Amino acid sequence: MAVIGVDLGGTKVAAALLDHFGNIKAKEMRLLNGARGEKVGKLVNEAILSIITNNPKHSVKAIGVCIPGIVYSKKDTVWAPNIPGWGNYPLKKRIAAAIDNPRIKISIESDRTCYVLGEVWKGGAKGCQNAIYLAVGTGIGGGILIDGRVLHGHSDIVGATGWMALQSPYHEDYIPCGCFEHYASGNGIALQAQKALKCEKNYTGPLSGKPVNEITSRDVFAAYDQDDIIARRVLDKAIEMWGMGAANLVSLFNPEKFIFGGGVFGPAARFIPRIYGEACKWGQPISMKQVKFSASKIEGEAALYGAGYLAIRESMYER
Repeated sequence: MAVIGVDLGGTKVAAALLDHFGNIKAKEMRLLNGARGEKVGKLVNEAILSIITNNPKHSVKAIGVCIPGIVYSKKDTVWAPNIPGWGNYPLKKRIAAAIDNPRIKISIESDRTCYVLGEVWKGGAKGCQNAIYLAVGTGIGGGILIDGRVLHGHSDIVGATGWMALQSPYHEDYIPCGCFEHYASGNGIALQAQKALKCEKNYTGPLSGKPVNEITSRDVFAAYDQDDIIARRVLDKAIEMWGMGAANLVSLFNPEKFIFGGGVFGPAARFIPRIYGEACKWGQPISMKQVKFSASKIEGEAALYGAGYLAIRESMYER
């Protein structure tokens, strides 16, 4: 049995042919190059059809697709905020029309769902029935697998963890992205450093080497390594927030594994012991003793493996 996994990101689409062991047999990639709307859909179909056409010996049973947004399962449409024209895009219908083979099942999930499935299949949560993947990049989102099932919710927005309320009082700065994300996402870390720099008029440390509004989270991590006071203050706050957020999720869902991924982990993976220590202060004590925290082991391919695993699951079981 063979399946196709598709990872659609903000800049490219990658498709892979995988066997049921997760071995990649062939791979295709297409750059978006600023494509919008239907053009992005055509690039997805082009990558899929190229895999099918160039590998005739492999009978494709199912296709799994990871998208950077929300999948509206009741309508079979998707929303991807970084792809113009994909506010309510019928991606499943477009793929089905392109492959023209009703025997091939098509499944589409959000990136956070595919991340946790990829880790369960090939990564740090391998074989787990209960796992959480916290994706910390530009924003913060969570993939949640409980009793072997991915959680979706009423309108498929489960895992919007950036909106977790972790600090009072409420501030209007939380409106665009939520409290958690405001302090502990990649953009949030950069923003906190920028705010601190604007208040420190006599600051001459490593973050003074570029305009304040151009400071990124990468700059903050680099400054932290130089024992910079502002970087330490900002990242200490992020560590506290990651610990509190993880504690809430562990207390609610009692997972076996808690995986940190995304572009920030990465450089923040070194802090996982401190994050676990912080989480233990807040979390349900039995659950905290049972769970294991770790960084993603398949960061670059988690979404692709997750999409492949989604296809395998869907080819074996009916929803």
